[in-house]
Amino acid sequence: MSTKSLSSKAEAVPNRFAGHTPMMQQYLALKEEAGSILLFYRMGDFYEMFYDDAIKTARLLNLTLTKRGTSNGEPIPMAGVPMHAMEQYLARLVAMGESVAICEQIGDPAASKGPVERKIVRIVTPGTLTDETLLPSKSDRPLMAIYLPHKGRQPKYGLAWLNLASGEFRLTECDVASLDSEIHRIAPAEIVHADSFQPETSWQGTLSTTADWHFDQNEANTLLCQHFGIDSLASFGIHDMPSAVTAAGALLRYTERTQTQSLSHVQGISVDQASDYLVLDPVTRKNLEITETISGEESPTLFSLLDACETPMGSRLLRRWLHHPLRANEPVVARQACVQAFLMGKSDSPMHPAIVLEKINQLLKSFPDLERIATRIALQSVRPRELASLRDALARLPDLHQLLNEHIASTPRMETLFSALAIDPALQQRLHQAIDTEPAALIREGGVIAAGFDAELDELRSLASDNGTYLLELEARERSRTGIANLRVEYNRVHGFFIEVSKGQIDKVPDDYRRRQTLKNVERYITPELKAWEDKILSAKDRSLSREKWLYEQLVEELAQAVPALQQCAQAVSEIDVYLSLAQHARNNDWVAPELCEAPIIEIEAGRHPVVERSIERFTPNSCQMNPNRRMLLITGPNMGGKSTYMRQIALIVLLARMGSFVPAQSARIGMIDRIFTRIGAADDLAGGRSTFMMEMTEAAAILAASTPHSLVLMDEIGRGTSTYDGLSLAWSIACRLLTHNQALTLFATHYFEITRLPEQNEAAVNVHLAAAESPGGIVFLHEVQEGPASRSYGIQVAQRAGIPAAVIRQAKRELERLENQASNTAQLDLFAETAPANDQASDDQLELQALREAINDLDPDSMSPREALDALYKLRNLFGQKE
Repeated sequence: MSTKSLSSKAEAVPNRFAGHTPMMQQYLALKEEAGSILLFYRMGDFYEMFYDDAIKTARLLNLTLTKRGTSNGEPIPMAGVPMHAMEQYLARLVAMGESVAICEQIGDPAASKGPVERKIVRIVTPGTLTDETLLPSKSDRPLMAIYLPHKGRQPKYGLAWLNLASGEFRLTECDVASLDSEIHRIAPAEIVHADSFQPETSWQGTLSTTADWHFDQNEANTLLCQHFGIDSLASFGIHDMPSAVTAAGALLRYTERTQTQSLSHVQGISVDQASDYLVLDPVTRKNLEITETISGEESPTLFSLLDACETPMGSRLLRRWLHHPLRANEPVVARQACVQAFLMGKSDSPMHPAIVLEKINQLLKSFPDLERIATRIALQSVRPRELASLRDALARLPDLHQLLNEHIASTPRMETLFSALAIDPALQQRLHQAIDTEPAALIREGGVIAAGFDAELDELRSLASDNGTYLLELEARERSRTGIANLRVEYNRVHGFFIEVSKGQIDKVPDDYRRRQTLKNVERYITPELKAWEDKILSAKDRSLSREKWLYEQLVEELAQAVPALQQCAQAVSEIDVYLSLAQHARNNDWVAPELCEAPIIEIEAGRHPVVERSIERFTPNSCQMNPNRRMLLITGPNMGGKSTYMRQIALIVLLARMGSFVPAQSARIGMIDRIFTRIGAADDLAGGRSTFMMEMTEAAAILAASTPHSLVLMDEIGRGTSTYDGLSLAWSIACRLLTHNQALTLFATHYFEITRLPEQNEAAVNVHLAAAESPGGIVFLHEVQEGPASRSYGIQVAQRAGIPAAVIRQAKRELERLENQASNTAQLDLFAETAPANDQASDDQLELQALREAINDLDPDSMSPREALDALYKLRNLFGQKE
């Protein structure tokens, strides 16, 4: 996106536009300001697009592409959308990653000699949305800026992000290896970077550019200080983060430009340290299906399961907490105590806790999105019905405060939330006086300001709605005063109001009558009183709307002073909503409060997968014991036996415990976990030219590079993407590395039974398996985790259940029996023997025989020509023939 400063009106038209019509000259000048983004050009009741913008928008929105005459000798492609439906089209464009500049008419058409004066009033990009109709209600759409210094031995990325809809402004710095994880943690809707810089990330979304000079540290420092009205950034604790400050300055400049006004609701900036959170890389977020399934659906996920929040801001906060589990125990314990308070209620409350929760639910259900309404007040874009909903919500706040205070146990955090709910009653009273009970949707429609709020507006409304009573009264008075019995007071569009007198009665006309029009049989007059009333009545409607608009703008400016208090209140309501949702889920599903400790420990008794248990009739709970002396569980068992479900449920229970929730278990003790890694399944990256096995190894390499003794690692079937010996060797080595070097808490699922010998060499590794049994009807999965390795894989039995033809199953069983007999009659190569075989020559012969068999098996005699068969025979002779 171009970053040229947007003027308040179109500048002098460049000479290169001289061949165009005056209107197209104005359009092209504004289009030049907008740059490469789409321009919605207001013309009456439509927003029009021309030239390439029209062609592109018509294609994206399936609009009719027409032509508007010619300009500069060429036909002008044109497409448009009606003003009243503009937002729905805008939402579709932004969802496609497009940005749009909105150009409005600011001049008076009646006073304009040429084209009406227009200007670009705002730019809508995926990361700068504030309109309720454009924003998803249950997720944030932050805007991020990325900066990487050109100099330095080990430069750090500076990241800054702004949630424009709430005013939250944060920044951090990270190394190159952590960039992807940080971006996916923040999940921006749009990333801004310098023209000359391209961030290396797998994140897929809107990338916007701005001028390189915007990423100047000194300029950024000055701009931030000016915005916050301070002399130094030291008060925010960010003075020693030059890269992050540079990104923050560029981000603020970019955002102010899109809004064409200052961001008064952005009242602070804070450091967001990645070390405060349990790190989840992009692969792990996907594999654990936190807010999106692996296939990209919104449910069933952990978020969709827990989200019983009654307010959209509560849902957004829950989503943020799920993606930002905490490392430190203290804040997690504080959250857990709040959930417990809602679950148990107050000890001296006469009301059952379940009834209390239901009453709070009903109150919260009627609350609007206070967070985003506060933002739109600050940006002066709030709509009348939003103020009406704010007024009604403020009226219900005392009831919510009383209910919480009387029936919910107090904790330090709850006390803070209670105090934030105490909004000055004068604010609600002011809205009650100013806003009509059922206001119109838009201020331009009128009917927004309440009757009795402004005397002048009431008078104008009375005039505008006059039903002719005044004219009848005037006519009666004038007849009585003049004695003219057939005198009439009339109106027409050309001459306005007038008093009509027949020619025979002209001698009775008073001196204060002024002739307005002479006709064949009548004369028409105007009086000072009628003229004054005419001026009022003819402009009353316009003046009423103008007065109402002015009063509304004054009210919004007045309300802007209360934005900080409204933001704190919104935060309190959303947090209460989350605690309530978590408490109700815990009550309804028998979840328990986990015990938190400092050591890297995971002890779960009868744990359950939170999502899977809701989708099947009977879920089999399983326990897990992991500590520094029991760091690796080697999990074996049949496919479909539940290995992946077991591994994921452990990770999800840890995640829930670290975000402050109760967990699905009989009991749980969770230590301080710094990261969760998952290597569960992989697919080809065709675009990147990486095979399944390459993806598998890339993920494994990342785990080996970054996991620590405080990390939880899930490794599922590592090494299966290559040959048996290669895969087995890699799986063995990776498991040993995790045990001896990384020392991470590891769940290692495998079908390589040779790896079950690892506990013989390292006591920190333990074998467990998912039990299964055979019955006359086939294999039965017990889904129980038991100690020790599995006795067999049951692969053929699983294939039979999958519907493989019976003939194939019978042949597979015969082949399996032959291979097992062959293995028992020959000396098999032991990859992990501590000493070499006693007979080296015999071992060499075995290897050569194996290689010969593989070479012969690779041949396909049926498809070979005689020449190809002869060549193959010579190759075999050369490889395995008589040795000299």
